[in-house]
Amino acid sequence: MFRVADLCCGVGISGDGYVGAGMSVTGFDNDPGCEKYYPGEFRRLDILTLTADDLKDYDLVHLGAPCQRWSAMCACRPGLRDKYPDLITPMRPVLDELAELHGVPYVIENVERCDVLRPERTIMLCGTMWGKQELYRHRRIETGGGLRVPPLHHPKHLLPASKAGHWVPGTAMSIAGHVGNIAKARELMGVTRRMPRERLVEAAPACYLAYVAEHARAFLSAQRAA
Repeated sequence: MFRVADLCCGVGISGDGYVGAGMSVTGFDNDPGCEKYYPGEFRRLDILTLTADDLKDYDLVHLGAPCQRWSAMCACRPGLRDKYPDLITPMRPVLDELAELHGVPYVIENVERCDVLRPERTIMLCGTMWGKQELYRHRRIETGGGLRVPPLHHPKHLLPASKAGHWVPGTAMSIAGHVGNIAKARELMGVTRRMPRERLVEAAPACYLAYVAEHARAFLSAQRAA
């Protein structure tokens, strides 16, 4: 079984995608409140303390850094962006070293507005790609260490987007803030276990990472067979 180091793991919705693809996950996060919801082993720490040597025994590293810095909320409020950290920039040298020295590929996931991802290695995913017309939730996926994930056709958005916290049938749900109809939000995110609303809104849907995981598993299997 392939082992995934899930950095900034939160409650493990991205981790669910890897588990669904037959991988085992170890979550790393400095928030102790996430541990009770995480689907695998959990380690509480600041990811900026990790080195390539600390991660060399994993088969894949996933980094789902906090996205607030690049959110629409910060884009419309001058000065707010600087209150939230960029964890991708300081971690990328570690991930590149890990790939170069130990052959461990990596995945970086963040929101559409994230401007520190490498465009040439990045694809964008949307709920409509899985037939989820009520879920847009664009997320960008950067890969490294030789791993590449092919882009998917992006169907046209057919529904108007609802305001956060005010979803009504016939609109696409904005899973943010005090999202309304938590059961519907869990369904769209692919979450089967209960968790606090504020945890649910901080993740990428599990199906996005299940897609990434299937390609990662094929890549890693080919590496082992070589």
